[in-house]
Amino acid sequence: MIYSNWIVALAGIIFAIGAIGVMFRRNPLIMFMASEMMWNAAALAFVAYARELHDMNGQVMAFLIIATAAAEVGIGLAIIVSVYHKRHRLDIDEISRLKG
Repeated sequence: MIYSNWIVALAGIIFAIGAIGVMFRRNPLIMFMASEMMWNAAALAFVAYARELHDMNGQVMAFLIIATAAAEVGIGLAIIVSVYHKRHRLDIDEISRLKG
């Protein structure tokens, strides 16, 4: 049996890896994947606490997080592909200087 403390610790480690990826990488695709790791870590923590408390609210929140992340994937990847087609490179500093 896996205790909820271990699952929450794993979620914290996954969240930290995602945060480090967002802070130190300059490729928008890698930053996007790292932010998705952070969303999934939050969902994992909600499920662990829901399991510990025998409550379905945490699992419902995890489902909503997954649905929100799926919508974010669709929009975020479309933006990244659009910028790549216009600029032929993916650099976060160059993207921040976009006009119009």
